[in-house]
Amino acid sequence: MLSCKPSTLRVLVADDHELTRMTLQMVLSCQKNMQVVGLATNGQEAVDMVKRHKPDVIVLDLQMPVMDGWTASGKIKDIAPDTQIIAYSSVEDAKNVGVHDMGRWDVFCKKDVPTTELIALVRELGSGNHEAA
Repeated sequence: MLSCKPSTLRVLVADDHELTRMTLQMVLSCQKNMQVVGLATNGQEAVDMVKRHKPDVIVLDLQMPVMDGWTASGKIKDIAPDTQIIAYSSVEDAKNVGVHDMGRWDVFCKKDVPTTELIALVRELGSGNHEAA
């Protein structure tokens, strides 16, 4: 069925640092046609929330307790292959050799990226216009 209403991009944030989770929730929720559907404190919670909330895009920290982002990204892609995943982590993670080969995310984003760039990346992935690297 066709709809004239703009669709709302559904975003899940997974990070073990409360300040990061809350800040991302606040910033993303204030965007037009964007809704944060869940906040996960570890990879296992993220996997469980994907099953319940069916997000379009996940901002996924790589270093978390219980289950890390590398493992969670594989499990998420197994259950929701169309969900777009942004591996969101520190500069040190980006320097690891072959870091992208260890996970099943769509793009890597350093945590020190300007907020406007992260928002643009979430929108780009959510719209399906992102080319895989």
